[in-house]
Amino acid sequence: MCAKTRKQLLLECFIIKFSDIIWSDKNSVSLNALEISAVYAASKTIRNDNAKHKVPLKAVENALQRKALIYDKSGEAHFNLISAFHKSLRGSDPDAAIYWLGRMLSSGEDPMYIARRMVRFASEDVGNADPSALSVAMAAMEAFRFLGSPEGDLSLAQAAVYLATAPKSNSIYTAYGQTIKTITQTGALPVPMHIRNAPTRLMKDIGYGKDYQYAHDYKDAFVPQDHLPEKLQNKIFYTPTTRGYEKIVKERLDKWRALKKQHQKTDPEQK
Repeated sequence: MCAKTRKQLLLECFIIKFSDIIWSDKNSVSLNALEISAVYAASKTIRNDNAKHKVPLKAVENALQRKALIYDKSGEAHFNLISAFHKSLRGSDPDAAIYWLGRMLSSGEDPMYIARRMVRFASEDVGNADPSALSVAMAAMEAFRFLGSPEGDLSLAQAAVYLATAPKSNSIYTAYGQTIKTITQTGALPVPMHIRNAPTRLMKDIGYGKDYQYAHDYKDAFVPQDHLPEKLQNKIFYTPTTRGYEKIVKERLDKWRALKKQHQKTDPEQK
């Protein structure tokens, strides 16, 4: 089978049947694989007198061996690999994470897409269990933007291993999801008067900012006053885990919430 591609490539054909190679996989991928392989092989050939690339059969055969790593970025393989990568990070498996990262980079995936997914992961699956995770992911993205490939690939690998081995928490993700659901259900509830901005005399006269308590004037810079709308008083969105830094956050937050509950029992009218 001899053919000419849109890239003006001449495929040299001998004994082997290309149909035996090309159609060994799904038909939807095979033709793309041949074209990509031919373009890849052409980079290793010379032009003939008619300024057309002559691609020997052996060069195409070698190129086709790389076909498994090349995939449609909008197809199933794209989503399967990024899913495997994300789940490996979440599952605290650095070996699998760096493998799937390498698979994607070797396949020609956009490195910045992978970097953005790691930034998202740092907030969604690590959160405040390790607040540095977000900085590491952002730094890796900037490092790759600065270095490019292949030097910048190592920065992405470093971030992937860091995220995989970091303590995990989806408390921020869950809290924000519950927050948006509550806002959808309750609408635009009014801001409590004591925490409203009062830049004018008129606003102060009608009660804006009245009885607001400045936290820094109190012990440990904490004062048990309400900050949510009245209909949502005592509503809890954020529940930290006991993993990583969030363990410290939980201890601090439990103390503050206990103080607030005690204060409401002794003086339920005070904000």
